[in-house]
Amino acid sequence: MDERKQHFDSLLAAYVAGTLAEPARLLVRSHLDLSPDNREFVRDLESAGGRMLEEIDPLPVADRDAMLAAIMALPADPVDADAPRAPRKTRLPVPLYDYLGKDFNELPWKTRLPGLRECRIGEEDGCVASLLWIRAGMAMPTHTHHGTELTLVLEGGFSDMDGHFVRGDVTYADDDVDHRPVADEGEDCICFVVTEGSLRLTGPVGRFFAPFLRG
Repeated sequence: MDERKQHFDSLLAAYVAGTLAEPARLLVRSHLDLSPDNREFVRDLESAGGRMLEEIDPLPVADRDAMLAAIMALPADPVDADAPRAPRKTRLPVPLYDYLGKDFNELPWKTRLPGLRECRIGEEDGCVASLLWIRAGMAMPTHTHHGTELTLVLEGGFSDMDGHFVRGDVTYADDDVDHRPVADEGEDCICFVVTEGSLRLTGPVGRFFAPFLRG
């Protein structure tokens, strides 16, 4: 099994176990909405986890009512093929559309570089969630990471040292990855990005533009 698939399977396992930060959970839910092939894998993990729970001796719950209330308050994670779809006016995945309440063109985009716009969604559980809108054919500055970066392609596609990624694909990067994503020609690339830690520009051009990418 290649390292990229290991990272991805570990991400799905953490999602099922409920150990992901909330922005990463939103990214995985959005991926599953766009990529039905992985819903069955997630169901299998959930079934395996259920069987393991059945084999564990039960322990008394200190405050049953409070525990039940906390569980019922958790957001639903729709991954079924019959899950409701987002309105036809948008191609956003259902979970992300529900969270934002707006379409791509209604969001407060901020220009970071010529050809690169960002919509900062927010920060939670130590992670920053953003949408990036990259002009067709544009190369991002070469960079690595102090921490991790998850990227879900929502529109268009891009290529880097690990391959070519299109709508629904998720990529993983950390401080072992030094890459230069390039958006596909012919269509702008829009991505949902969740980062834990900071981005570090490594190329000479990127270091020149670093002040414009902060804040």
